[in-house]
This record gives sequence, C-alpha cells and structure tokens, in this order.
Amino acid sequence: MDHFCLICRGTDIEPLYKGLLRCRQCDYRFADFQQTDQDLAKLYDSSLFHEGNFFDYAADEEYFKKNFRLRLKVLRRFLDKERHRRLLEIGSAYGFFLDVARNDFAEVLGIDLTDEGVKHTREQLNLPAIQGDFLQHDFGESRFDVVCMWDTIEHLRRPDLYVEKIASLTEPGALLTITTGDVQSLVARARGSKWRMIIPPVHLHFFSTDTLASLLNNYGFDVIYNRYCGYYRGAANVAYIILTQHRNQQRLFDRLQRARVLNWGFYLNVYDIMYVIARRR
Repeated sequence: MDHFCLICRGTDIEPLYKGLLRCRQCDYRFADFQQTDQDLAKLYDSSLFHEGNFFDYAADEEYFKKNFRLRLKVLRRFLDKERHRRLLEIGSAYGFFLDVARNDFAEVLGIDLTDEGVKHTREQLNLPAIQGDFLQHDFGESRFDVVCMWDTIEHLRRPDLYVEKIASLTEPGALLTITTGDVQSLVARARGSKWRMIIPPVHLHFFSTDTLASLLNNYGFDVIYNRYCGYYRGAANVAYIILTQHRNQQRLFDRLQRARVLNWGFYLNVYDIMYVIARRR
C-alpha cells in the first residue's frame, strides 16, 4: 500500500516501529493501517464504553468532569462571550464535557459515532447530540465559534479532512481545542515502541508540537496555547487496564472490585499529553 504524509504530503516514508511509519521530511508518525471507515466504526460501538480502555465509562463520570473543568478553565482565558457563543464537540461520547460547558455558551452540540453515547447525552443530560460521522454529516448553514476534540484526533483515519471541514464550519477568530499525545515528549521518547499511546488500530496518528501545529496551519489555524495537561483517573479503570489487558488477571480484578478497594481516584500528569488551542485566521 502506498502512503503519503498528511502533514507535508511527502511520500518519503520509512518504517519506524512494527506497525508504525515515519515521514522522513517532517518526522510525522502514523500507523501502517489499511482500515476503511467501516472497519474503524466497528471499534466505536457500545463495547467502547465497557471493554478495551474502559471498564465502565459512565462510572467514571466524576473524573471525566473534573478533567473537563480543568480544560474549560484554560479555555475560558481565550473566550470572548460575545464572539464565542456556539460550541461543537466532535467525539462527545456521553456528553460529560457538554454538560460542564453548557452555561458558558449560548448553544452546545455534540456529534459521536456511538448510539449509546448520543442516547445518554440526549436522554440523561437533555443536551443536543448527533449520532453520525462528522465528515459525512451535513451541518447546513450552521457555523461554530468553538470546536473541541478531546482525545479524539489520534483515532481518526484522516485527521486532515476533519481539520479541513472544521475550517469550513468556522469563521476567523473561532477556536479549535485538541488534546492528544506528544510523540516527542520525554516519556514517549524514553518508552519508544512501548509508549502507552501506541495502540493501533485504536490510535492511528502520533503528533508532536511541530507536526500538529503544521497540520492546523495548513487549514488556517494558528496555535495560541500548547501545554502538557494531566488527568484525573478512577482507580478501578486503571486497575482494569493493567490487570486485564496487560497481565491477564481478570479474576484478581474481579476480587478487588468485590472488595470495593478501587472506589477512589487520583490526578496524574506525566507530561506526554498536550492541550492545544488554535485560532482561525
């Protein structure tokens, strides 16, 4: 299969790790994948919230909302209440960020591939959400002042097309926010192919500060903020990933759950996740 770089459009591509490629021209890294949109959509059915990286997504609502309050606190520094009134979240899942942000905007809207996430957003939170593919959905004449992709861009088959469409749905001065791993962070470079973010086909793209800024610049966005951000985590979810995915210890995890020793959480920042805010030119 022929490959090209989504950042610089170069074709000088070399293998980096097993299943990972690197553009020699701009150092962009991405998975050696051949999945169709339909293949990737299968990864994001209802099992997403109960298997894989999540033991019980809904049970971690408290921690997700703590994270989103931190993101929103930073975002507020760049908001003009008169200018930034309509927010769109791509990959809105259960709508927890929309719930946290609803009072800061005149309108909020989510779009997500999962029926379960959209149903929860609509029925439990009474917030608007679209079930569908962002690239395929027709937004008509709608325009947005803030677009958010929290831990989403690394999952997309063609993130460049997403940014291109976001540009078409925004006007100068609009904001785009992104959180994703930094492949050039100290942790990522130290861990190499064992970095926790390298999990194709779930994660397909691995940005650095430079390559993400270049991608955004290609479609008219200037980075105005880029810092590493930490996360609150539920102990049960972390234990689930470690014990069931990496150590095949489902029974031990079940015993810990029954003993109710995992009902707590913590905050951690290992400085490998970047939080980027860009402004539309």
